[in-house]
Amino acid sequence: MKAALVTHLRQAAPVYADFPTPTAAEGQRLVQVTASSISHVTKSRASGAHYSSEGGLPFVAGIDGVGVCEDGQRVYFFLPEHPLGAMAEYCVLDEQFCLALPDALEDSHTAAMMIPAMSSWAALLERVQLRKDETVLINGATGISGRLAVQIAKYLGASKVIATGRHAASLEALRDLGADVTVSLTQDSNALQAALKQEFAQGVDVVLDYLWGESAEALIAAAARFGPDGVPVRYVQIGSVSGGNINLPSAALRSSALQMMGSGMGSVAMPRLLAVMAEVLAAAPAAGFQIATLNLPLAQVEQAWTMDDTRERIVLRP
Repeated sequence: MKAALVTHLRQAAPVYADFPTPTAAEGQRLVQVTASSISHVTKSRASGAHYSSEGGLPFVAGIDGVGVCEDGQRVYFFLPEHPLGAMAEYCVLDEQFCLALPDALEDSHTAAMMIPAMSSWAALLERVQLRKDETVLINGATGISGRLAVQIAKYLGASKVIATGRHAASLEALRDLGADVTVSLTQDSNALQAALKQEFAQGVDVVLDYLWGESAEALIAAAARFGPDGVPVRYVQIGSVSGGNINLPSAALRSSALQMMGSGMGSVAMPRLLAVMAEVLAAAPAAGFQIATLNLPLAQVEQAWTMDDTRERIVLRP
């Protein structure tokens, strides 16, 4: 079969090459893949840089996708058996990692949506137990995951969603997706501090951070300085697009009720993560979660891998 093959770590992109067609053992399912997207976690695992990366070369890239089982059932699948991956004509998975796909969901849309949708759904329900009518601030809301997070926060009952980002047009467009307030991260530090002061003084219950870096430092400082005394701000670190480390003053934690945590693979037990996937799939048809996609043939994986995917999620079709 043809596959997107990683032959050595930190290579520029997987190569389109032949790989042995797998067979399913007892308790497994053979899936004929129809769509798999290039996500940040997919790239990170392929390079060996992600904390969940597995050893052993060569291997097929991709951690999730959509396909058809041998009995004709359409499924969303997650975590193929290493060294197999989602970016191939076929893959084999433990049957628990195959979830029935509602008829109303199209293959490429589902493949593009699931990883970013799970990131905010798991953070909001599993990590911080979002309550109805709370206020959620999404740092990095103009990215693919952030745009979905705006929609999901509203769907799950947030009364107010604050969106931060750098791209002015994308920030404005977020209002149509449910953002009540937008804050530009490109304004000077004094203006940014004033904007954050206004929001935290009014009350922010949850922060979903897809950026980390300098913007996270500004948010943490604002939460500590301007948030009401004794009122927790549950801060969830999800992505690190702007940097892997920050300067965290100890006083920010001592002087506030700030609660900091992360959300990702490992922070939520696998049975609960599978339940999150099922919940997203069940909600998506009626919710109509929007995500821009670009479909490309698997044969173009090398070109697709290096394309800018901040505005639309690239989906590979075998």
